[in-house]
Amino acid sequence: MSVKIQPMVCGWLETAAAGILANEPGRLKLPIPSYLIEHPKGRVIFDTGLHRELQRDSSRIGPLAKAFTIEFHAGEELAGRLAARGVDPSRIDYMINSHLHFDHVGGNADLPNAKLVVQRREWEAGADPDLIRRNGYNRADFDLGHQLQLIDGEQDLFGDGSVVCLPTYGHTAGHQSLRVRTESGEFVMTADSCYMRKVLEEMVLPPFAFSYDAMREVIERYRKMERAGARLIFGHDAAQWRPDGSLAVPLA
Repeated sequence: MSVKIQPMVCGWLETAAAGILANEPGRLKLPIPSYLIEHPKGRVIFDTGLHRELQRDSSRIGPLAKAFTIEFHAGEELAGRLAARGVDPSRIDYMINSHLHFDHVGGNADLPNAKLVVQRREWEAGADPDLIRRNGYNRADFDLGHQLQLIDGEQDLFGDGSVVCLPTYGHTAGHQSLRVRTESGEFVMTADSCYMRKVLEEMVLPPFAFSYDAMREVIERYRKMERAGARLIFGHDAAQWRPDGSLAVPLA
């Protein structure tokens, strides 16, 4: 079966590096990616980028607006990115959220007919008042009435090993990543379990986490996966993306 990945950037954020990598100096410009995976049995979106409202008003993210400069223009929202590729957002079958932070669920509203696939423990965290406060979850971004598929651990979406949700807990209570196998090889979209290559190589972790021990275990797993030939696409590594929002990492 032929499986294809189409990477997209749905906005950029700029912030103090120390807010992303502990004690790191300077500032970082962060791509906010989304991925269209086309499989013979259905279309999948992994993470949905920023909410289109952030193109004109940062107040949607509350106090976090003070920490980020948002660079996000009309047409860069998920629906616009899909339309530019000739894909009808209403024809997406599955929407996988790595976790429920604002920069990974903002385009959920653009996919009205998709089934939402999320780890059960992440969905429960998104309903916990204490974790909502600590994580800055906004239920208006993700609790939109989509059909839910709550999963526990690893999930083979189509039953053929080509699109598999991988539990990578630590950044949040129920963070997950996505492994996709194509004719060109194996790709792993790490999302926020590994922000960038510096994290992988130097174990430089963020100044916040649900579980640092779990994050370290995940990084070790990624190192083994890469040594075995998997190609990692990190959560917010500007070095992997071109300014026009296309991926610099070859997918073939």
